[in-house]
Amino acid sequence: MSLSLNKAFWDNRYLMDQTGWDLGEVSPPLKGYFNQLKNKSVRILIPGCGNAYEAAWLMEMGFENVTLVDISGILVNELKRKLVQYDGQRVHIIEGNFFDLSGEFDLIVEQTFFCALHPSFRRQYSNKMFELLAPGGSLVGLLFNREFESGPPFGGSLYEYRELFFPQWEIKTLAPCYNSIIPRSGSELFFIFQKPK
Repeated sequence: MSLSLNKAFWDNRYLMDQTGWDLGEVSPPLKGYFNQLKNKSVRILIPGCGNAYEAAWLMEMGFENVTLVDISGILVNELKRKLVQYDGQRVHIIEGNFFDLSGEFDLIVEQTFFCALHPSFRRQYSNKMFELLAPGGSLVGLLFNREFESGPPFGGSLYEYRELFFPQWEIKTLAPCYNSIIPRSGSELFFIFQKPK
């Protein structure tokens, strides 16, 4: 099994606090996007959710239907502790492999999940996201616009992403991110891909 989908690998990363991707907060581009959402009952999925700062912030903003999934049981137990007042009500926390997930969502948030997967999973990722979204739903988030020597994280480029996601998806936005955190400035793309209605 690839490290990308290896529960023990990710459990160990959290146990050893080897979480260099973790910003400790919601990334500014996602916060800006969330601020534009008016419908608080929209069904939101955050796959490979990590510490799920986005979920905690969405709860504070009054969103009512957020699903989190992560392969790390250690992480999931911590999330259930941190989000205990919302768990099972406004937040649904799932321990498991994203590719086994079922359901239908209006919005899927991408934040360092894509780059954690080995590139051999990218077509499967695109297809699974498409399957999970309701018609007219959106996949929104950040992708690296740079390469790494080894991974995870695994990098990529705007050209590669266009090749991967078009024509299955309607590409609403795929552009350099203007409000990245300083360490990632110039190396992120913000995107909105929509499943046709």
